[in-house]
Amino acid sequence: MGAIGLSGVSKVFPDGTVAVNDVDLEIADGEFVVFVGPSGCGKTTLLRLISGLETLTSGQLRFDGQVINEVSPRERNMAMVFQNYALYPHMTVRQNIAFALRVRKFPQAEIDERVNEAARILDLGQLLERKPKQLSGGQRQRVAMGRAIVRHPGAFLLDEPLSNLDAKLRVQLRAELRRLHARLGVTTIHVTHDQVEAMTLGDRVAIFSHGALQQYDTPQALYRRPANIFVAGFIGSPAMNFVEATLEKNGSESTLSLGAARLAPGPSAVAANALDGVAGEKVLVGIRPEHLGWRYAEEGSHGALQARVELSELIEPEAHVSVSLTDSGIVVRTADEVTGDTPDEGATLAGDDGRFLTLRVPADEVPERGSLVDLVADADRVCLFDIASGNSL
Repeated sequence: MGAIGLSGVSKVFPDGTVAVNDVDLEIADGEFVVFVGPSGCGKTTLLRLISGLETLTSGQLRFDGQVINEVSPRERNMAMVFQNYALYPHMTVRQNIAFALRVRKFPQAEIDERVNEAARILDLGQLLERKPKQLSGGQRQRVAMGRAIVRHPGAFLLDEPLSNLDAKLRVQLRAELRRLHARLGVTTIHVTHDQVEAMTLGDRVAIFSHGALQQYDTPQALYRRPANIFVAGFIGSPAMNFVEATLEKNGSESTLSLGAARLAPGPSAVAANALDGVAGEKVLVGIRPEHLGWRYAEEGSHGALQARVELSELIEPEAHVSVSLTDSGIVVRTADEVTGDTPDEGATLAGDDGRFLTLRVPADEVPERGSLVDLVADADRVCLFDIASGNSL
């Protein structure tokens, strides 16, 4: 059994920095969970708290139903794989993998059996007599995984193990990690800042910001039903578009007013009764680039969200198209503006006359630069957020 539970876990460093803030989390036995978030969000510190390499300020940690707050790292039956491979350069692959077992004085026959088993699983059989300097980055990372596997731990703790690899090798090792987990069935926590890595690897994903857990759910739920503006803006590439709108209600029907344009959110976009009491107030409408289409504007057309095409980036087989809204009364926001975070490279482009919206369209359906287009949103896939709290409606 390898279930891991966290109740009110916090970590405050001596200088007053709050690295982890009151985190509650339950990880089932055999589950593959990913911790993801921007740099400095507390995900690695939380992993080190679970491993015992950092001490708790408050809260409770459980492993297999037992409280482990005071249990030493050595006795927690968890194996940690670091971002740095940390292999002994003077030892062969076989000796590196076997090192922890030799330190624990396992019988030589059992050491050989476990090392050979790990080598078969990780396809290292032909490399066992080589030194680390003779291996590629991907091979070194597999050796580091092998050193963890031979311990037969109750849980694997992986601290950004793929971040030092090139893009192609990262994709390859992502697939290998998933196959490895399917074969071993060991509870795994994987820390990364790469949202693609998180969404492709995790059974469930925990998203962190400023030490606090923002949402913990399946990748599909995070994408389709983000709990707040931070999660909505963090998940997805290009980032979600955010536009301020006024909510109008007529009986049971709801309409979003964006300047002269009107948008009726579909039945799948908003939970039942979620908009009660919000009529007449400003809300933030979130529309992912892939859920925003276009058609060339027709003369005299009314009620549509009209924009001018400013830039298109071809990334076969699709294109990212940036458009600026022609209605100056419409306020376009970025997730960073709403949450107060510093914009990063993925932030929505800003221009002198306001903000851009981004469309993600097939590469053979790109509008001409400078043309006027009417934007068409998938009404069932829009997300609505409270501007004051940032939470989903």
